Amino acid sequence: MSDTTLSEGGPVPVPSAPPAETRATRLRHFWDDYRRAPMAVAALGLVVLMLLLSFGAPLVAPQDPYDMAALDYADAFLRPGETGSGGYVHLLGTDNAGRDMLSAILYGLKTSFVIGLSAGALALALGISVGLTAAYFGSRVEALLMRVVDLQLSMPAILLALVLVAVLGQGVAQIVLALVVAQYAYFARTTHGAATAERRKDYIEAARSTPLPTHRVLLRHLLPNVMPPLIVVATVQVASAIALEATLSFLGVGLPLTEPSLGSLISNGFKYIHTDRTWLSIYPGVALMVTVVAINLVGDQVRTVLDPRNSR
Repeated sequence: MSDTTLSEGGPVPVPSAPPAETRATRLRHFWDDYRRAPMAVAALGLVVLMLLLSFGAPLVAPQDPYDMAALDYADAFLRPGETGSGGYVHLLGTDNAGRDMLSAILYGLKTSFVIGLSAGALALALGISVGLTAAYFGSRVEALLMRVVDLQLSMPAILLALVLVAVLGQGVAQIVLALVVAQYAYFARTTHGAATAERRKDYIEAARSTPLPTHRVLLRHLLPNVMPPLIVVATVQVASAIALEATLSFLGVGLPLTEPSLGSLISNGFKYIHTDRTWLSIYPGVALMVTVVAINLVGDQVRTVLDPRNSR
């Protein structure tokens, strides 16, 4: 579709970048290209499975590990496969508070996905806003915004997140806000680079020469054509947000002990790492590693499929 504006000779069409294929066709072609990598397909299936299990934790987990009234301290340090006082088998054992480790990991995964997806979505929105504004208006606006982005990119994300959490305090909302501030610059830089290249094309110049509102040119014409690289960055940054949250919780400055977190579980079991109770730290660590690696494998294949050099 194209927008129109009025001139003396009647309505004049404003060219946009018309889709060569329907959305369904593009999705089908994307999936055909994506499934060429069996490892990436397996990683996607694993991510979907973990999402279902984590968000369905109250239904599939044998115990609510954060309901203190349901915990029995007599079940502390049960080994994997042992049966507790509740009558069910603790497949991954229990911790020092008698919490079922499988249940605690599933609840921790849910928190990780909530924080990772929320922080990724908000950082994407903020980064797009900054990047598009800088690329579209150029001049001093571009110089100011991108220098701020460059300054932030020069700082390690974990250091910035630590400072922000120390100021904001503990909690899911505080962690999400800290991760958004720490990560939006990656989206802003990617958006700016892609939008700068698109800004010089004829369809953008034609749209800017008409009385169309600025937000319409940005959202309808420019944004759709810079989304492919942003999808890749978003996938990677979700995995990065999950790892950063676990790191902050491991250090004791992330989520409070009353909130489920893989980082807190790893930290809780770390003091037993040189004893025969290594499952307390190893199983949450494996769950975190598998989650981050699987998401990164999905993102890597998405990047390969969306790379123009690999187009049909």
